[in-house]
Amino acid sequence: MTRILFFILFIVAVALGLAWLADRPGTVTIEWLGYQIQASAFVASIAVVALVAFVILAFAVLRYVWTRPAAMAAYVKEKRRQQGHEALSRGLLAIGVGDRALAQRYAGIAGRNLPREPLTALLKAQAAQLKGDKAAARRAFEKMLDQPETQLLGVRGLFLEAQRSNDVDAARTLAEEAVHRDPKLAWGVNALFDIQARAGDWDGALNTLAIARQNGHVQTDIANRRRAVLLTAEAREAEAFNPDKALTLANEALRLAPSLVPAAELAGRIFASKGEARAASRQITRTWKLSPHPDLAVAYAFAKPGLSPRDRLKRVEYLAGLTPNDLEGAIAVANAAVEAHEWQVARDALAPYVEDRPSARICTLMARIEGGDGDKGREREWLGRAVRAPRDRAWIADGYVSDRWLPVSPVSAPSMPSSGRPRPTPSAAATRRCSRSIWSHRATRAPWSPSPRPEPEPESAAPPVVVDVTPVVTEARVDKPALKESATPKAEVKETAPSKDTAALKDEALPRDASAMAPKPAPSIFVPTRPPDDPGVSQPDPDESPTSLERLRAAQIR
Repeated sequence: MTRILFFILFIVAVALGLAWLADRPGTVTIEWLGYQIQASAFVASIAVVALVAFVILAFAVLRYVWTRPAAMAAYVKEKRRQQGHEALSRGLLAIGVGDRALAQRYAGIAGRNLPREPLTALLKAQAAQLKGDKAAARRAFEKMLDQPETQLLGVRGLFLEAQRSNDVDAARTLAEEAVHRDPKLAWGVNALFDIQARAGDWDGALNTLAIARQNGHVQTDIANRRRAVLLTAEAREAEAFNPDKALTLANEALRLAPSLVPAAELAGRIFASKGEARAASRQITRTWKLSPHPDLAVAYAFAKPGLSPRDRLKRVEYLAGLTPNDLEGAIAVANAAVEAHEWQVARDALAPYVEDRPSARICTLMARIEGGDGDKGREREWLGRAVRAPRDRAWIADGYVSDRWLPVSPVSAPSMPSSGRPRPTPSAAATRRCSRSIWSHRATRAPWSPSPRPEPEPESAAPPVVVDVTPVVTEARVDKPALKESATPKAEVKETAPSKDTAALKDEALPRDASAMAPKPAPSIFVPTRPPDDPGVSQPDPDESPTSLERLRAAQIR
């Protein structure tokens, strides 16, 4: 509307100008080269306007003719650019759907039309990866290192190729290069942290963790937790040759994570070895209130050397009284009472937990109590229940179950912070995959077994990745067919000829291998049954009572 108004005003102005010029007649005379041209002012004005329009038109025509070659070249270049971008889009879609041939075709088209485009190099590398040509993929990523805008992309591609080839040294070098170039990239910092912790380079992992925290790659609480775990791992290595350094590291870890059981247990053992029983007890008690654990109970019981089993029982009873509603306190009291041959005290400690599906540890403890009290029938009954009992709490990460704490999981997984206490799951088959591999602070022993079984090595195809993981409590039942292999032990029958009842008793007799009495985990998860770590003091003497399991087996064999 505005343009129309201006056009109308322009036409009116021109008309008024021409009318004004026509109303004022005059003559314009031009003499040039012996010629004389005479015209009215109106005609002369029209001639000047026409001449100017002709000059402008001629200049436009000449300019159009002059610029045609460059315009054609620009048109061809733009057409190729459009074809290249279309090939990039279609090639990336082909890689997304896994069409190897189509990805190779579009990668070639993009390479011809957009040879300097960073996405072209990426498309070629991914097409080579999809084809399985590792050498071509590496060459494509190495070419990216020559251009400043694609250097980090090439470093990341080569890092992923090194990981796929299990080349740890190359992967670590590339991760260090990525952190050096740009520490704000989360993948480089996290990858370097994982590799360093997996290799046991605790100092390097601590430095990388500081970089991650400085650049906001990890939250403060998670960073403190991971630092505490790394300090504990370093303290465990330094304990043998430098106990003072190990104690300093363990105390620093407990300052960052007061509920970290391995750090408290380590600090307690070192204090006890130095004769500082009060400091050891104080350190263990502080962590026990936050996270009761069997290792803490053992370390607390033996913090004062030279105590009798009854004195150790009193110490454990005091420790358990700090957390009266926790199962670990009752089990710790029962263990100490069994060592002191206080059978009634042990029975009373476990009484609140024997009614509703007691775990394997409770069942075996009850068997020792009944056997020590002379009731062999009840002992066999509890041993039979131990076979069918739910599994006890254990250190779990990435589906791997261990009876002792490890700073790094033997299985790889993505990162997730620890959330504290373990949570039960419906069954071992339903155990969710925990993330990352620095194990958390709260769990209990794996199920008890009379004879330890060898621990299988983890698969080498999935290297561990370091970070904090929440332990998970799993419960599982032994299949019914397994009950046939581990029945109650047979009694001695003094008869010259076996009767039908005796034959049936022999069919259900205790197997030669007492390890069949141990709870069997689900097929997908292995539960190691090795003894716990040495708490730093002498262990109690084994049960030498006539009702112990070893004497019972010896009597049956005879």
